[in-house]
Amino acid sequence: MANKRDLKKDINYVLGDIIEVVYIWEYANTDKDTKKSEAIIDEAIETFDDLIARVNNRSIENKKAHFKSINQDLEDKGRALIEKINKL
Repeated sequence: MANKRDLKKDINYVLGDIIEVVYIWEYANTDKDTKKSEAIIDEAIETFDDLIARVNNRSIENKKAHFKSINQDLEDKGRALIEKINKL
């Protein structure tokens, strides 16, 4: 983990790319219902808000472990969202 700024960038890029993929899917599949894809976007935004709030929490004693757990959560939630996109 390099620093807090890099972690914030990673969160932004990963979840932003996931949202972009959902928009592309919606554009390519205009005949299909978008309720599930909109739910994926909402979940990505909620995940973003949660992770950024955790990054900005200053009352952490062991910062290295805290940021490592945030990075792991980003990876896990990102994979889960990608799996949901693949099921569309």
